[in-house]
Amino acid sequence: MPTDPLSQLLDTLDFSWRRMPATRHTITNIQWRADACDAGSILFFQRFDDGRSDDELYRRYLADGAFSVLVVNRPLDCFEHLADTAIYVTRPDDWPRVVGQFCDLCYPLETHRLRFIGVTGTNGKTTTVKYLESILVAHGQRVLSIGTLGLFRNGERLAETGFTSPPQIELRRLLHAQQDRCDVVVMEISSHALDQGRADGIPLQNAGWTNFTQDHLDYHHDESSYFRAKARILDLIQDDGQLYCSSPAVARQLREAGLSRVPVAVLAPATLEADAIAAKPFLALEHNRRNYALATALADGVLGPGARADWRHLSPVDGRFDCRTIGNRTIVVDFAHTPDALETILTAIRDGFPQARILTLFGCGGDRDHGKRPLMGAAVARHSDHCIVTSDNPRTEAPERIIADILTGMPTDGVEVIVERPQAVAHLFDWLAERPTDDVWVALIAGKGHERYLDRNGHKEYYSDQDEVERNLQRLGWAG
Repeated sequence: MPTDPLSQLLDTLDFSWRRMPATRHTITNIQWRADACDAGSILFFQRFDDGRSDDELYRRYLADGAFSVLVVNRPLDCFEHLADTAIYVTRPDDWPRVVGQFCDLCYPLETHRLRFIGVTGTNGKTTTVKYLESILVAHGQRVLSIGTLGLFRNGERLAETGFTSPPQIELRRLLHAQQDRCDVVVMEISSHALDQGRADGIPLQNAGWTNFTQDHLDYHHDESSYFRAKARILDLIQDDGQLYCSSPAVARQLREAGLSRVPVAVLAPATLEADAIAAKPFLALEHNRRNYALATALADGVLGPGARADWRHLSPVDGRFDCRTIGNRTIVVDFAHTPDALETILTAIRDGFPQARILTLFGCGGDRDHGKRPLMGAAVARHSDHCIVTSDNPRTEAPERIIADILTGMPTDGVEVIVERPQAVAHLFDWLAERPTDDVWVALIAGKGHERYLDRNGHKEYYSDQDEVERNLQRLGWAG
């Protein structure tokens, strides 16, 4: 009979199938990555419907792992290759709960003391979380934030995680390690995370939902499944909590589907005086005022309602409407990488720069939802006077194929194709330099934002739109 607590927990849980080896090892740790395992590890491996075969997954992730116990969410064809490994298969819907029990044992959380706030939505999660973090820190709260930009404590970056929402075990490890140094945890929670139960067991005081538009259909397959995944955030909100929503359409869809388990409050964009807009130009964009309204409502849940000039504490978010202005040229770097995000930021540029013409450089990621490619092209073409289509994280696809899909949504006039992104950015600057100096132009470089890499052929090589902007400003003598 094993005496270590992890083995004892394995023995007490009700799995749908299990296989014990002749020799049982003492279990000392839990892992979600095979390359982090040792002989005392339980590896929790979650299988998705991603088109890959069990044999491919075995060769890529399991064959060389040093774990002695494997816990999976469904049977795999490769079990016969793991003869000396204890194997446990959870019931279909039990995965988050089972993993959570092991996390409770290894990484317990002081949920009675900490306040947790989650933000979901297709676009705007990062901006809303960073605004909320800034507001709470300015009022003396110790804040841990987790999202696309990494792990932060009181606004200072601690680590990159590589995820919008880290996997369940990694999330619990991070929270456990930092819980004595924070009072409030503010988290981006993606649809993948909600579908996979990564945030299960995290009791949200309140939550925010920014918007909902087409994205991630490569994973969710259809918009209905994508919406239902997002709606699972309501299951994480405590009974006395509330969901704040920037989108009336989302609130209506929740209500019509009978998914409004807690009250849902719809927020209008924040109204700000001219001095606030002058001090914080990024708040001239309506979608940022929506994000700000959401952040202040969530802050009220911690600080209490009151008249506060919270906008004073905000700063531009890395890679979100990151601007450089040189004479009549304004260069904008932004993370917009969905049809709605492009539509939103280009509309905001039209409204904010009514005298300007717009040049847009963008691409679309590979190995993802193919259906959004022509929609992105159409959105850019509607609002731009000139377009440059280029590469953006092609992953395992040929960039030329992705670009061809984008071009089906665009007219032939006023569109250039330059596959390599650094050359495309350099061409953007040369093209602007050739325009008459009294012409007013805004150039949007969309898709990468804060990201510092290009992902292609299984490798992430260093790349930054922000660096390329600075390099070309220096090259043309435009840098002040």
